[in-house]
Amino acid sequence: MPLGLIALAIGAFGIGLTEFVIMGLLPDVARDFGVSEATAGWLISGYALSVVVGALGITAATTRLPRKAVLIGLVVLFIIGNALTAAAPDYGVAMLGRIVAALNHGAFFGIGSVVAAELVAPEKKAGAIAIMFTGLTAANVLGVPFGTFLGQQFGWRSTFWVISAIGIVALAGIAALVPAPKDAGEPVRLRSELRAFRSAQVWLSLAVTVLAYGGMFGAFTYIAYTLTDVAGFASASVPWLLVLFGAGLVIGNWLGGRFADRSIDGTLLGFIAALVVVLVAFGLLAFSQPATIVILFLMGGFGFGTVPGLQSRIMHYAGGAPTLASGANIGAFNVGNALGAWAGGVGIAAGLGYTAPIWIGAAITLAALIVMAFAVFAAKRPRREPAAAKPEPEQQAQPAALSAAAR
Repeated sequence: MPLGLIALAIGAFGIGLTEFVIMGLLPDVARDFGVSEATAGWLISGYALSVVVGALGITAATTRLPRKAVLIGLVVLFIIGNALTAAAPDYGVAMLGRIVAALNHGAFFGIGSVVAAELVAPEKKAGAIAIMFTGLTAANVLGVPFGTFLGQQFGWRSTFWVISAIGIVALAGIAALVPAPKDAGEPVRLRSELRAFRSAQVWLSLAVTVLAYGGMFGAFTYIAYTLTDVAGFASASVPWLLVLFGAGLVIGNWLGGRFADRSIDGTLLGFIAALVVVLVAFGLLAFSQPATIVILFLMGGFGFGTVPGLQSRIMHYAGGAPTLASGANIGAFNVGNALGAWAGGVGIAAGLGYTAPIWIGAAITLAALIVMAFAVFAAKRPRREPAAAKPEPEQQAQPAALSAAAR
């Protein structure tokens, strides 16, 4: 296995840790800066919205630049942003740090996937990309609980200093171990990629991504408050409870991918419906510690189990122009993240209690299910997608397989 893949996985680990660890530390951050829970939640929403800007803007702006150089620049942004957050004297500077750190997120995964695939033989490309994304999974299963524990013991700032150090390790690894790839073929032309957005199914897929992911994060953003103030767990238990959530997302992501290979739309309908049920159960049973333990695992499983299907669906309907549409879907995940965090914060600020984000998340997820059902119905109607989304001859095989899976 090329060592460059390990360097890319370390970068993915750090990015995943940056995005998600703040959720377990939100009460500590709010107290330190003297802001409300809802205001502190904007550190999550602001990050998510900045990911959208980076996923589209930076990817488009750096299309013609050497990929390795772009990756190095993105990791430098990551380090600066996290160091700025760790050293922030006030809430405004912390928010600036979060925004700077977030700009690299979408572009890193998009460009990093291409670089990872070029490090191995053609028949091993998917496995290479999976190795890189293992870093993101590990961040949720191991990094977030450990980072939350570290922040509780030594202050939340210590977690972000450690994340900055992880960024330095990733930077050194990418610089030393990732060879400068030879860009093959013609560069991506934005005009061709933009034509994919003439497809109604692309827009419906993006809407489902925003709502499905937003519903889960509506409940998860303020999970530390729910676990301590509603379920009655001690603060020290929060990191270990997050391990359950992380284990759920790993298993759910794996199962979601396997089921989506058989039926993309069927898997999405089933998983989103199950997530609605889980969130309603959470809203009703959040006071029960045994029920909360089980529900955390299921919420992670059904929530992240939608990710492979959502990404595959938009690539199918984007046809021969999947690059920007795929990047837009990464942005859509983070729009959903921001939507969920904002909506949950509104519920808390309105005095509805710490179960309000769960009920709001359930409502958003129900909206995702309705849009998904409409998308499936519309896809079965005998109507052609716009010619711009039609696959190129050399790309016919993959969309054809995805089309069969979608049915």
